[in-house]
Amino acid sequence: MEWFTAPEYWTGRLVFQRGLAAVYLVAFLCAALQFRPLIGERGLTPAPRFLGRTTWRQAPTLFRFRFSDRLFAACAWAGCAVSAALLAGAGDLVPLWASMLLWLAPWALYLSVVNVGQTWYAFGWESLLLETGFLAVLLGNDEVGPPVVVLFLLRWLLFRLEFGAGLIKMRGDACWRELTCLYHHHETQPMPGPFSRFFHLLPRPLHRVEAAANHVTQLAVPFLLLTPQPVASWAAALMIVTQLWLIASGNFSWLNWLTVVIALPAVRWPGDAAPRPAPGAPLWYEITVLAAASVLLWLSRRPARNLLSRRQAMNRSFDPLHLVNTYGAFGSVTRVRHEVVVEGTDDDRPRRESTWRAYEFKGKPGDVRRRPRQFAPYHLRLDWLMWFLALSPVPARWFTAFVEKLLEGDRETLRLLRASPFPPGEPPRWIRARLFRYRFATRAERRETGAYWVREYVRDFLPPTRLS
Repeated sequence: MEWFTAPEYWTGRLVFQRGLAAVYLVAFLCAALQFRPLIGERGLTPAPRFLGRTTWRQAPTLFRFRFSDRLFAACAWAGCAVSAALLAGAGDLVPLWASMLLWLAPWALYLSVVNVGQTWYAFGWESLLLETGFLAVLLGNDEVGPPVVVLFLLRWLLFRLEFGAGLIKMRGDACWRELTCLYHHHETQPMPGPFSRFFHLLPRPLHRVEAAANHVTQLAVPFLLLTPQPVASWAAALMIVTQLWLIASGNFSWLNWLTVVIALPAVRWPGDAAPRPAPGAPLWYEITVLAAASVLLWLSRRPARNLLSRRQAMNRSFDPLHLVNTYGAFGSVTRVRHEVVVEGTDDDRPRRESTWRAYEFKGKPGDVRRRPRQFAPYHLRLDWLMWFLALSPVPARWFTAFVEKLLEGDRETLRLLRASPFPPGEPPRWIRARLFRYRFATRAERRETGAYWVREYVRDFLPPTRLS
């Protein structure tokens, strides 16, 4: 079938595949380095317990055959190795069928990770990586031109991603309609970056321009993806510029980086002005791609209905394989930033005059004099959950387990932190958690104190606690 491939998108496919392989590599690296204290056999929410109360149909994963920390580590590092090979171009050095299997491997491995990850993996970008990764399996290699139908499915994914995010804002918090959400967002986002304070201190009229530009990019520009070139290329390029702005202003794991990657195949690259001749695609490949595309289009009906629903859900998967999902972000924006500060003391009994020393996290605000760091696309899972914890009136179960690990001086848990105030092997006798309100220091306050944050005590979050 002559219409089946579009050789003029050869470079777009190439940069997409390399970019996706890089995101996969980061995702598997996060899993390999953080799983043990989070979902390992002795983790805060052990995966074996989760597997015992769920079924194959609810959470399909390779770990249903067997779970152990050693096996999980092997799978995570294997995912790193395959991702690195694909990043180096291995998919174009093997036959078409082998390339498809190479791309299928990280998808299956990461699906297995996500489906035992529980609350630590309940983020929209996990499903986004899996949906994108499955489409990459069908995209082919240098033996064939990029299939038109898969290129369309990638645009359909980008459309749902951006348009869904725009709709959830307009249907959600009134500040988006009033163009005032960015008065607060840069300060209250889950994990500020090194330039977030700069963005927060911009003049308010500029924040209104930011919000208006966001609405245009998410509610109008996605429709231009469905138009002929070069309009579709300009639409994708505008989305990429918007995502780079978000990358500079905060730490959103690999969400923005992956969105950039998904937009790349929609761009007509200068080197493809005269498309290279491509050999005809094998019949088995055409059948496979068309059959898979038909299934994906059928599964798209529920996310499409969700976009039109007044009760639009955000970041939801409609199938356990995460093949077609719905997305969105910041349907509501918090006006005040609260942080849970965890402190310990080695006194026999906590008293008013006891010396309490704070644990420092890698990414979340703590020490007011410490400038926020850049971590994205790497994902600090514990730090993100600490942001959600501060929005809760009571401690979550995983947090009480976390406190118990700190009282035990668990080394794996301590590796998730930037610094412990207690020497190795000498854990505190008591731990407490207190809730503080944080805000960015003004320019005058920064010059006077050297601090990036100003904080004030709100209430006790967890009273002094010890091991029984």
